[in-house]
Amino acid sequence: MSEPAPLPSMTDKLPQPKLVVLAISIVAVALSLFQMYGAGIEPLGLFYQRSIHLAFVMFLAFLMFPVFGSNKKRGVLGWAIDLAFLAGAFTTGFYLSFYLDEIINRAGFWSSSDLIIGVIATITVLEASRRAVGLGMTIIGIVAIVYALSGPRGALPWLGEWLPGILSHRGADIDRLVGQLYLGQEGIYGLPMGVAATYIFMFVLFGAFLEVTGAGKFFIDMAYAATGKKAGGPAKAAVLASAGMGSISGSAIANVVTTGAFTIPLMKRLGYRPAQAGGVEAAASTGGQITPPLMGAGAFLISEYTQVPYLDIVMISIFPAILYLGTVYLFVHIVALKNGMRGMPASELPDWRQVLKEGWQFILPLGILIYLLVLNISPMRVGFWAILSVMAVAALRYVLWYFFVAPQNGVKPSHDGLKQAIKKGIAITIAALELGAKNAVAVSMACAVAGIIVGVVGLTGLGLKFSSMMIAFSGGNIVLALVLVLIASLILGMGLPVTASYIVLIVLVGPALSNEFGIPLLIAHLVVFWYSQDSNVTPPIALAGFAGAAIANANPMETSIQAWKFAKGLYLIPAFMVFNPEIIEGGSIQIVLWTGFTAILCLVAFAAALEGYLFDHMDVISRILIVPATVGVFYPDLKAEIAGTVVLLIVLGLNWWKGKKNGPTPSVAAS
Repeated sequence: MSEPAPLPSMTDKLPQPKLVVLAISIVAVALSLFQMYGAGIEPLGLFYQRSIHLAFVMFLAFLMFPVFGSNKKRGVLGWAIDLAFLAGAFTTGFYLSFYLDEIINRAGFWSSSDLIIGVIATITVLEASRRAVGLGMTIIGIVAIVYALSGPRGALPWLGEWLPGILSHRGADIDRLVGQLYLGQEGIYGLPMGVAATYIFMFVLFGAFLEVTGAGKFFIDMAYAATGKKAGGPAKAAVLASAGMGSISGSAIANVVTTGAFTIPLMKRLGYRPAQAGGVEAAASTGGQITPPLMGAGAFLISEYTQVPYLDIVMISIFPAILYLGTVYLFVHIVALKNGMRGMPASELPDWRQVLKEGWQFILPLGILIYLLVLNISPMRVGFWAILSVMAVAALRYVLWYFFVAPQNGVKPSHDGLKQAIKKGIAITIAALELGAKNAVAVSMACAVAGIIVGVVGLTGLGLKFSSMMIAFSGGNIVLALVLVLIASLILGMGLPVTASYIVLIVLVGPALSNEFGIPLLIAHLVVFWYSQDSNVTPPIALAGFAGAAIANANPMETSIQAWKFAKGLYLIPAFMVFNPEIIEGGSIQIVLWTGFTAILCLVAFAAALEGYLFDHMDVISRILIVPATVGVFYPDLKAEIAGTVVLLIVLGLNWWKGKKNGPTPSVAAS
């Protein structure tokens, strides 16, 4: 057993004064402790939990992100502005939690102080979002507010004249809008913030504890040990490691820059072009967002919106996630075979027995997490106990190393050494508490502004109008409707994080998908959630692809195109869910097995057609035949499914026979 990994730096990347860095650490740790208290010791009421959480998060955002940007000093003006917003963050959270009973008693008859604080809260949320999430989210929030105020009875009646007939509404005055956004349960403190302030934060904190204690390295090493010797081994390890880390990190981009720092250089050394290496990592990291148990916070949101138990969401998402990751893995395998790539030498790979011996403790928290979920305990409470279990196994790891391994290296246990170990354990805990809070800032602010949008949609009836437009544009055709959702998700994803994009889209198009097109509610949510991921890998703005390009030192657009190609399952699998709901809703064992088989067959054939290779090089006619055959399998008619399946089996069977007849290509034989 080796000494546990050193602590990551606890200082912020921003060139901040030491006093500000200390303040950030104190606020971040206080936020995490507050969340731990509410999750495991004394649950708080809805508004208390959400208002205090958001106040902490905004306070942290204004400290972490100076008003004029991270590359400039605040100066006197900057500090004056930031102090004003810090005061606004504190005041809005304190006011709602301290005067909650009085506010509830005068529901609908707001006092002037209620309205003033509500306006301050809305402005403060929008500014904190601009700094932590980006300008795009803030602009959409402002547009939503302006839209709510337009109309004949609104505060901005003249704007209503410019709205097309289908988008027109009566308009809201300031009192009504503030009551909806700040003082009600459908605005800033609505469902998105509720999920962010409970489930999401606890699992983000859980991921931070795993990262700080060295669990991340353990899972990456296990992935390399499992796949490193195979053709394209580092790329396959990237798929597995990125899926594992992405499922708990909650961010595809963060996943790219963490696991990609290890995987991309190894892929380049193996023979992958820089753009391919970055694209593989981006596609695999995006897969982490749809991989249970966390699913980038999506599982909790889907559960809350559909009222389907969280554990059920996790269970039904396992097979689709395997399909997606299997498709990326297959692309990697095909590219490796086409180019005759070798696996890594055994001497350069970690031994799985040694890795398991040194890090077996990190499997226990995941086992505890799954066990508690099966017992139907609240996910928030499950996150609390999962975090405590990580702390316990990390302490156990240090104890085992200190008393059993260190003496073999000449380090004798002593009273001073034990004190140092305790100090180190405290430092690790503080680092994890701080990291978890920092990682949650962007998600929570995105959910706060998403709450503004949801509140406006509810106030103006925009959701029903958007559904009507969607039906009109698609002409009632479900395929065109799905294409429209895909385009909308791509456009929203250019300026919004995945979580916010999903919330906005499901509020706007969810009713139409379920009520007008007859798509089951849960499948409609899964389709929108999956499509919301495409902005990570789709040009012209592919954030995960750009992050991979930066590490690979490749052209960003070329890398994004590669990521888009490797992530094709992101488009096909949701459509397969719609036309074959048995894959989610279940049915007879024969139908489920048939549906699963055809899904796998389609994805394998489609990957082979895109790359032009599977067992051997694929001719143009075979690649063309795969397209209509895939459409036939997707079509909800048994005869079409059987015909498409037969064609795919014949095409792939002939390719296998050709490969067996010709033997390995020279480049493959060389490997």
